[in-house]
Amino acid sequence: MPRRTYITKEETKLPGHKPMKDRLTLALCANASGDCKIKPLLVYHSENQRAFKSHKIVKEKLQVMWRANTKAWVTRQFFVDWVNLAFGPQVKKYLQENNLPLRALLVLDNAPGHPPNLEDNINAEFKFINVLYLPPNTTHLLQPMDQQVISNFKKLYMKHLFRRCFEVTENTNLTLREFWKDHYNIVICLRLIDTVWQGVTKRALVAAWKNLWPVVVSDVDEDLDFEGFEPRPIPVEEEIVSLGKSMGLEVDEADVNDLVLEHSEELTTEELTELHMQQHTLVLQEIHSEEEETEPKEVNTSAIKEVLGMWEKITEFVAKEHPEKLSTGCALALFDDTCLTHFRNILKRRQKQTSLDKFLVKRRPRQSEESEERVAKKAKTSESGDESDKN
Repeated sequence: MPRRTYITKEETKLPGHKPMKDRLTLALCANASGDCKIKPLLVYHSENQRAFKSHKIVKEKLQVMWRANTKAWVTRQFFVDWVNLAFGPQVKKYLQENNLPLRALLVLDNAPGHPPNLEDNINAEFKFINVLYLPPNTTHLLQPMDQQVISNFKKLYMKHLFRRCFEVTENTNLTLREFWKDHYNIVICLRLIDTVWQGVTKRALVAAWKNLWPVVVSDVDEDLDFEGFEPRPIPVEEEIVSLGKSMGLEVDEADVNDLVLEHSEELTTEELTELHMQQHTLVLQEIHSEEEETEPKEVNTSAIKEVLGMWEKITEFVAKEHPEKLSTGCALALFDDTCLTHFRNILKRRQKQTSLDKFLVKRRPRQSEESEERVAKKAKTSESGDESDKN
């Protein structure tokens, strides 16, 4: 959401709460003819999402290649996987279906996630793929996807998101804040991403090559539909603003453009730390929820105590010897809370159960003694009554 909407304003006013800077990285790719869109690579900050379970989502069947790490960044290994599992198979199928020779050129910039020796890591069946690296500092000038495709993709995603918010608030009893906080999730996000990517037109993709391969653009039929991504400005921002105002949001075109630019910037170290802490809180909530839903697996108590003892020694050693106190402290705390809290809770439950069992064991003999005393008193009273009758 843009910064000036009342949702983000309310977030900043909540005591002790910092707005969630949730991020994902999406890598887009298409050919110069504009008729072959490759399955995007998506990197999120956690591997398994609770929403996947409730919606019965199978990650392998998603319209994106799903990968995850704590920073939601494309790593070189992720990119190699994408080339061999998505790019290679789709390009080979495209060439065969169009009776074209098995030759392909993958144009890359010098992003950290692009391995400099990528060709060496391509599977044997896709060795027809050659890799061309653009000169440094030319991405904004030459990289096809950087020629309005990515920025307009973000704007169109925002438009579909606002439309979704508007439809929900108009047709249900949910407020926008309730929908955004409790019902918007990664599954809806993935559906919107697929809708927007499928809506990118052929001419839009061809036009993205105008700086790198001008002859391709000049050969495009002028009558091709260019809805969505065209050099001539279209009122995408106006649509977003209109939808926003219909929901009572204070947003203008400048806010839309600011949000697009903001999402292009890398998070600072402080923002990453905040994001990691918020993410780990969400992970803990999911863990606790799953613990309530499923019966915990029996783990040997002595094994848990042994692991916790070793972890305490590791923590003390790292805290004392490692020079990066802040980053290691956050990492240790995250691992401790995410991985070991579960086992500490098991120990606490077992200790409580042991104490309760001991209490009940002590309680039963005492109750038995009291029962015997009552029986004896009753017998004694009965005997006294018999003697009175005799007198």
